[in-house]
Parts: sequence; C-alpha cells; structure tokens
Amino acid sequence: MVGSGENGAGENGVRAKALRDFGLTPSGLSIVGLTGGIGSGKSTVARLFGGLGVHWVDADDVAREVVEPGAPALARIAEHFGEGILTSEGALDRGRLRGIVFENPEERAWLERLLHPVIREELARQLEQPSSAGASPASDEGDKYSLPYVILVSPLLLETDQHQLVDRIVVVDVPTDVQIERTMARDTNSREQVERIIAAQMPRERRLERADAIIDNNRPMDEVVSQVRELHEQFLVDFG
Repeated sequence: MVGSGENGAGENGVRAKALRDFGLTPSGLSIVGLTGGIGSGKSTVARLFGGLGVHWVDADDVAREVVEPGAPALARIAEHFGEGILTSEGALDRGRLRGIVFENPEERAWLERLLHPVIREELARQLEQPSSAGASPASDEGDKYSLPYVILVSPLLLETDQHQLVDRIVVVDVPTDVQIERTMARDTNSREQVERIIAAQMPRERRLERADAIIDNNRPMDEVVSQVRELHEQFLVDFG
C-alpha cells in the first residue's frame, strides 16, 4: 500500500526545526522512516532497499555500536549497574540489561537519558554521509550518492519525535503471533518476555494507521521484494 505521505512531517518548518534539533542540516535529500514491531523484519526490508542502492541507517545497529567495548557509554553503564552487567569478554550483557530495565522504569529512564543523545548524534552523522553501499557511509569524495532519498530504520520512529524528521512513514507488518515466533527463535527469549516487549510498543493497529505505506512481510520473499521495488519506484517519482 502506498499513501500520499500525509503522516510524514513533510517539507515544512516543523520538519526543518526537527532536523536541526536532531543535529541534521536540512538538505535536498528526503528521509523515509521505516518502522515496525519487534520481529517484523525491518532489517530484512532495509537490506532490500540497500540492494537498490538506497542508503539506510538502522537505529538498532547504532544503539549497539555506541555500547561496544571501549565506548564511553558502556563504561557509564558498567559504573551504574555494576560489572555484572558485562560478559566475561567485557561486552554488554544485553539480556541481563533488558531484564533490569523492563522491571524498573526508573532504570530504563536513566538508560534512555544516557543513550538517546549519543544515538541521535551518531544517527545524524550516518544519515548525512550517504553512499550507494547501503548503510556504509561514503568512503571518499568519488562515491557520490545520486538517489533523492535515504532511509531511517527505527523501532521507535512513531513513539518518539523521530517521525518529525521524515517525509514518508513505511511500516513493515506481520501478525503478532509471527512477531512472537520470530523473536523467540532469533533472541532465545521466552514467550512471556516477547509479549511484554510487544505490549510496551505502539499497538499494531495504531502503527498501521500512521503509515503512508505498508509492507506485508508475512508474504513469500519474492512478493516482499516486489513490494520494496514498487515503493522505491514511487519514492523516486515523489522525491526526484
């Protein structure tokens, strides 16, 4: 489904201010926001756009990058939660941290205050360095990006003010039972854990209402590819 873009921020003063507040310089490039619930397959769809030469940045990937061993944010987390929050290799024990913050709203708020500004800064940097190599920033001046749009992949696009950055909102959708099955298989979480994560996210119906376009990722892969190609062609027309 392709819509008119009414739900995106559009080319107006609100979006320009949101871009500046986020650390981005308003430019000729349009931004498509790609979102969906946990286990919906956002990264898979983003890679399909990347295969068409579209630069995309995944907020989840950036969130992992900013807490890699040696990162200042990881040191702050270990100081706050104790060394037990780290694995024997010195990496963040994400499962343990997830358990803590879902049980304790105050700890979750502390973590968000620490990480959100760091993630925002890195997202802005990567969005402003587009290349036709997908999510990888341009390596030199000879690698010029020629497409009129880039993609911001974010599970919290609609829950936060990130939606003000984008011109179109694309929702990757699967039924809730598929979300649960895929996430349990991928993350080895229990059904109860996954259901709690889904309950903490925007309800599926509300997410779909906000969409300018919906990609049904519960279809065979060739049909998903066709949906992505159709949207890409539409965005080239809309933003070209």
